[in-house]
Amino acid sequence: MLDAIKPNLMQTLENSPALVHAGPFGNIATVTPRYWLTRITGTSGGMFVTEAGFGSDLGAEKFFNIKCRASGLRPSVAVMVATIRALCFASGRYRASSLAGPTRRDDQENLEAISEGLPNLTKQIENVRHMVPVVVAVNRFPDDTDAEVEMVRKAGLDAGAVAVAESNVFAEGGAGGEELARAVMEATKEPHAFDFNDVDAPIIRQDRDRDRHRDLWRGLGLLFAGGEQSDPAIFTELGFDHLPICMAKTHLSLSGDASLKGLSEGFDIRIREVRASVGAGFIYPIAGTM
Repeated sequence: MLDAIKPNLMQTLENSPALVHAGPFGNIATVTPRYWLTRITGTSGGMFVTEAGFGSDLGAEKFFNIKCRASGLRPSVAVMVATIRALCFASGRYRASSLAGPTRRDDQENLEAISEGLPNLTKQIENVRHMVPVVVAVNRFPDDTDAEVEMVRKAGLDAGAVAVAESNVFAEGGAGGEELARAVMEATKEPHAFDFNDVDAPIIRQDRDRDRHRDLWRGLGLLFAGGEQSDPAIFTELGFDHLPICMAKTHLSLSGDASLKGLSEGFDIRIREVRASVGAGFIYPIAGTM
């Protein structure tokens, strides 16, 4: 394992250098590369791109509130990746396959399903754009229609994204990402005042976090299962109340319930258990059956 966590210097198909490094999943950990790797790669080029996946309620929140606070990093722009397939899945009409991803609509245009799934994307944009400018990258598949992509483009711009650009990197290589790259470069010029979107004292309290989660997830608040394992007060008694929160929840919904799709307004985040990773430096509440 000591060798496994070291980054490997490799090259892309277009002969660009690439440091390949494993990272944790956003639904259970911080989902960002290690800080020193960020610094190494950030000093070797004009722009550094880091992944903080699984949406604004997971990877993005943890990147902004945990990694940026601890490291002093200040991002200039956020790229939000969207696919027609995922938006159809967010409508609640289609099932997810662990092998092929969300099964969409028999390869036929379905603007109605996309329309029902778009509130998920627009809420994600809302969560992020008050911290940094947002560019939506539409990762286009061969069976996506122009009308579907245009619907996403309009919704993204209406929600406050500074640009919505297609990405065809998988099919066309670097040339398929030029539109997106230009949009991202332009977005870095947008004025913004980056700030953290959590509170100063990060230990969970129901009365304090109720407003935060209503704003971030449109939920009504936090509900604790009861019992010693779900009582966050124990961490105050142990002196760990200064540690940030690293939420462990499903990535299939903005809520803690994987069956709730789209925006899912008016839900509660049900906390089953609260644990601490003292070495890693965060407290992680476990939502639902995660």
